[in-house]
Amino acid sequence: MAKEIHHPTTEQIDLSAVLDAMSDPTRRDIVLRLVEVGEENCSGFSEFGSKTNLTYHYARLREAGITSTRIEGTQRLISLRLNDLEMRFPGLMTAILAAAPRSKT
Repeated sequence: MAKEIHHPTTEQIDLSAVLDAMSDPTRRDIVLRLVEVGEENCSGFSEFGSKTNLTYHYARLREAGITSTRIEGTQRLISLRLNDLEMRFPGLMTAILAAAPRSKT
């Protein structure tokens, strides 16, 4: 049986949680990569840190409602919830992503 992963509903996405999650440079880099590729396996972000550290960042993004994680076999695939975020806070992610500095990693 597949493990259930909790995602907040669109209505449960909290502005403070989104802003807090996006304040971290590693999480911004993960989000910027997802904007480029659409969906990525968790292992695809290894240049951003250790597996333990990245697991923490994935959880923060998911719990804030920024990303969605789905399990396919042994893989965990992450994608952005841009439509949900746009419905909840129109223009917010566009503004954050436009202003996000690109890190050197």
